[in-house]
Amino acid sequence: MIGIVDYGMGNLFSVSKALERLGVPYVISDDQEELLKADGIILPGVGAFKDAMALLESTHLKETIMAFVNTGKPLLGICLGMQLLFEDSEENGRTKGLGLLPGTVVRIPKEDLEGNTYKVPHMGWNHLNYAKPSILTEGLEEGYVYFVHSYYVHEGAADVTVASADYAGVPIPAVVSCDNVYGMQFHPEKSGELGMGLLKNFTTRVEVKA
Repeated sequence: MIGIVDYGMGNLFSVSKALERLGVPYVISDDQEELLKADGIILPGVGAFKDAMALLESTHLKETIMAFVNTGKPLLGICLGMQLLFEDSEENGRTKGLGLLPGTVVRIPKEDLEGNTYKVPHMGWNHLNYAKPSILTEGLEEGYVYFVHSYYVHEGAADVTVASADYAGVPIPAVVSCDNVYGMQFHPEKSGELGMGLLKNFTTRVEVKA
C-alpha cells in the first residue's frame, strides 16, 4: 500500500492514476496514523517551496513524514516534493526544508556562462544522464522525461544524485537517492515509458521492504 500525502499542493490525480496503471494499491490521505501504516509514501508537489513547507508544518504532516522515514520504509518526493526533501530553498526568501537530503534549492539561471539564454521555467522533455547505479534506474536505459520547474537543487546534492539533466549550463539533479529517501524532479507519471518504469521500480522497492 502506497500512501500519497495530501497537504493541498500535490498533483494527486495524475500520481494516483499512474499507480492505478501499475496495479499498485494506494490511499490519498492527510491522516498521520493512516500514512504511517503505509508500506511506502509519495510526497507530490506543485507550487512554491515556502507555501508547501508552511502547509506541511501547519497540518503536522512534516512530523508524519519525518516519523515515516525513521521507520526505514521508502519515501519518494516528486517535483516540488523532491525539493522539499532538501535542507533549504531560496524561493521567495530562505526557507528550511525537511532536511532529509543535503542541498540547497536555487533558481535556474536564465543564461549560461557563454551568454546563451534559456527559458525559465525549465519546461518540456529533457534527457536523463545516469550518474550512479540505483534501484530506481535498474533495468532502464537513459532517456527523456518531462520537467516543469523554475528551481533546482544545487549545493550539496552531488553525493545523492542518481541521474541529472543538463539545462542552462548547469547539471540539474533529476533523480536522487539516499538510504530509504528518493526523489524525482520531473513528473514520472507524465514521462512515458521511462517515467513509468522509474515509478514501477520505486513501488518494487516498497514491496521488497514490506
